[in-house]
Amino acid sequence: MSDLKAYDPVVPTEAEARIAEESGRILAGHAREELRVQLQDGQTLVLPQSVARLLTHILTEMAEGNAVTMIPIHAEMTTQEAADFLNVSRPHLISLLEKREIPFHKVGTHRRVRFQDVRDYKDRLTANRSQALDDLARVSQELGMGY
Repeated sequence: MSDLKAYDPVVPTEAEARIAEESGRILAGHAREELRVQLQDGQTLVLPQSVARLLTHILTEMAEGNAVTMIPIHAEMTTQEAADFLNVSRPHLISLLEKREIPFHKVGTHRRVRFQDVRDYKDRLTANRSQALDDLARVSQELGMGY
């Protein structure tokens, strides 16, 4: 069983999205501060500044109606989970692993990939695509193509 099952996505209802939007707007002004949360039983929680930033991100996504999940950076993924994260087929992911585009290791006969490595791969792809688009725009301007 994968570590990620414990991190099932939270899909906000419309009411939750509205609450998240309002809360996120308020919290954004305090995202660089330590938070104090008053619980109904009277206890006060003190949360670090990094939690305030994380909560702001979560609330922003929920306000837009997006499903949210948290995955520890060190978490290991199955090949299907990694393929789903990258929005590619599992066979395509396997070919990326075999070409050593993404590091992996085996647990018995099963391949496992670290979430950090999959995210790094996705970030490299995004950067390469952005650079290619910038190059294309530059060339089209140089050629006077009107773009």
